[in-house]
Amino acid sequence: MGGQPPQRLPESVVVAIRGVEDELATESVDASTWRWTLTYLEGKPVVELDDGTSIHLDPAGHAQVTNPDDAAEED
Repeated sequence: MGGQPPQRLPESVVVAIRGVEDELATESVDASTWRWTLTYLEGKPVVELDDGTSIHLDPAGHAQVTNPDDAAEED
């Protein structure tokens, strides 16, 4: 959280990460111990925050944020 992202990370993903971090700060969430985990799936970055928020690139190369609170619940 708040650190410098790797240089090879696409700008759209960096912007999405900063957006998530700004939203958490606005909501006064204590995320001081949370970390982002970066992996690559089929050569594309997938970034996941400790709370389950994830960011990936769609086929058009746009960053998509998935918030665990917004995900559909399974029965």
